[in-house]
Amino acid sequence: MQLTALEPNSMSEPVVIERPQEVGFPEPSCPARDSEASPDYEHTDTANDSSEEESTGERDAEATAVDALEIIAVPAQQSTNTEQVNTQSPDSSTKTGAAEFPLWTSQRDAEVKLRMGESGVAAEAPLTINQMFTSAVERFGDYTALSWKEGEQTKSLSYTDYYKACRTAAKSYLKLGLQRHHGVCILGFNSSEWFIADIGAILAGGFGVGIYTTNSPEACQYVAENCKANVIVLENEKQLQKILQIEDQLPHLKAIVQYKGALREKRPNLYTWAEFMELGRDEPDAPLDAILSSQKPNQCCSLIYTSGTTGQPKGVMLSHDNLTWTALSTAKHVRLTDATVAQEVVVSYLPLSHIAAQMVDMWVLMRVGGATHFAQPDALKGSLVDTLKEVRPTAFMGVPRVWEKMQEKMKSVGAKSSTLRRKVAAWAKDVGLQTNLTRMNQNTATGQTPFQYQLAKKLVFKKVRKALGLDRCTKCYTGAAPTTKDTLEFFLSLDIPLYELYGMSECTGPHTISRPDAFRLTSCGKEIPGCTTKLNNPDEEGNGEICFWGRHIFMGYLNAPDKTEEALDAEGWLHSGDLGKRDEHGFLYITGRIKELIITAGGENIPPVPIEDAVKDAVPLLSNAMLIGDKRKFLSMLVTIKCQINPETGNPEDELTPEALEICKKLGSTAKTVSEIAGGRDRAVHAAIQEGINQVNKKATSNAQCIQKFVVLDRDFSINGGELGPTMKLKRPVVLKMYKDQIDNFYKDVETPADNQRAPK
Repeated sequence: MQLTALEPNSMSEPVVIERPQEVGFPEPSCPARDSEASPDYEHTDTANDSSEEESTGERDAEATAVDALEIIAVPAQQSTNTEQVNTQSPDSSTKTGAAEFPLWTSQRDAEVKLRMGESGVAAEAPLTINQMFTSAVERFGDYTALSWKEGEQTKSLSYTDYYKACRTAAKSYLKLGLQRHHGVCILGFNSSEWFIADIGAILAGGFGVGIYTTNSPEACQYVAENCKANVIVLENEKQLQKILQIEDQLPHLKAIVQYKGALREKRPNLYTWAEFMELGRDEPDAPLDAILSSQKPNQCCSLIYTSGTTGQPKGVMLSHDNLTWTALSTAKHVRLTDATVAQEVVVSYLPLSHIAAQMVDMWVLMRVGGATHFAQPDALKGSLVDTLKEVRPTAFMGVPRVWEKMQEKMKSVGAKSSTLRRKVAAWAKDVGLQTNLTRMNQNTATGQTPFQYQLAKKLVFKKVRKALGLDRCTKCYTGAAPTTKDTLEFFLSLDIPLYELYGMSECTGPHTISRPDAFRLTSCGKEIPGCTTKLNNPDEEGNGEICFWGRHIFMGYLNAPDKTEEALDAEGWLHSGDLGKRDEHGFLYITGRIKELIITAGGENIPPVPIEDAVKDAVPLLSNAMLIGDKRKFLSMLVTIKCQINPETGNPEDELTPEALEICKKLGSTAKTVSEIAGGRDRAVHAAIQEGINQVNKKATSNAQCIQKFVVLDRDFSINGGELGPTMKLKRPVVLKMYKDQIDNFYKDVETPADNQRAPK
């Protein structure tokens, strides 16, 4: 296997793991000593529980120190310089301690080697979830851990009460018959009950298993059966009906728990949340403590199911160490502040069945004593900004579509402003973009700023941040799918840098993260401490498959050894399937995906995403674009128009967005709906799209990379429509099947279209 030679400039400097510092949050939270907890979370013998839990944590920590020698893999020295991440890359001569565990497994009850480093974060002692949690309770016991709104009232749980609730849930699971290494599936929107159900399952020796709320009954059945779920915890009647449809196909299922709303009917083994918590409230601690003492950091505790865009979803097995160590490394890399200095606050709204939301909202925050506030279930239908303005988070994670919707809304509002306001905004954005680009290129988060910037900040930037609820937010992240340069520059011009991160479920979430003093537009940053990247089989431009090494690498796919061997090579490197390259400063750029590469009939390899992004940048009227051309004589494209989204169903509607209406008006079009434009019905819009594609074609590196035909579809892509996955990623195989007729029409003619749209030779 070929290793990419990494540039000396980017590899010679060590990453300094700094002690967390205060990053200027003006209003640190105070300990929530009098926070009101829901009755469901109350515990009886508080003093006894506390002392027993602390002693259990101490015993577990001592045992782990001994066990660690048996479960670690210390990689041998490689010729490439990887000191910047305080660990060495592996080779086939990996050494182990007394016990010989493999680097991967597909068995639910197996143990694996940990990819330990020799120094720095990579050498930190492994911990179980329980050990990390008890440590958080000792340090941050009275601080707010979770908060949410019930009507007009805000409720919260301290770290102490949060841990007690998780122990109670664990004892309830044991009473219901949860078996070791069996799943507890959780199906619902983000809530304190979701967190408690998940961690309670882990403490009880089972697996926490999130299921997407948009899953069909059949998809739910597959996940629940694959993980041998003993219990399913779900949100409401709607989700309950899904499970009741497939209940008879789940032989391991022993109980169902509904955590919101009243039960419409009583059924055997169906419990409300209060009834479920009551089951374990008076149960003895000894059985649970025995399980906790037997848990090891190199054992599986959580399953993340991939979205299944190319087949049935795979169960990504994550160990205790995967979660606890990745949370530590991530917190250090982005320099989160310890709660004893100034408490970090995040808003939880992205699907917790996805590793990105789970890592940020649950595990990273626990490491630093942060507070997680749960958004309303209709967050993505319009209430998110209201929650942000109320909570004022210190860090915020958004998938690209969230940032794009904010951008569209601000553009729509701005278009209705007075001429003077528009001129001031345009001036401020120009100042903001140039100032932040200068900072970016100088690798500084702060520094001397021109007077114009200070004025723009006072007149525009502060007001924009306050209107979005991001006035305290020093860390705005974007990930899970590519973010267009247009969106990145839009927010950068408003003094809101979006820091891209990159990773996958199989590396427990993050592998690289940008940060204020180290980011580049369209780059996903640099590795979190203790992790290594190599680019496999790079081409002449430096593009190779991105491969990962570190303690964040998953254990394997549950019950799928063949799929696991496809993802992990013999040396233990995780092959991402993504293509990428580094610049001279060590910043990583994603340039495509191997499986998405279009190989034309002429044999040319073409990554579709850069071309799709370029077209969307050139034609701001477009919402989505998908390049076609695999095994074809030329490239074509499916495009969709920006339209209104139904706030209840999330489905695209026929009416254009305000921004799209404004663009059409400028083009001389009277179109107000997608149906007036689709299929080339509106000549002005069709000509504008063609002109944008022509501009992209002029920059193409070869004639084969020029788009020859396009069609505007009747509706935008959506999750419910099947074209997009839960994180808004394009499901290309699905789109190819859905729009087969339109695609076939592109290629009815044997002859290639005239060359007038091609790039100059």
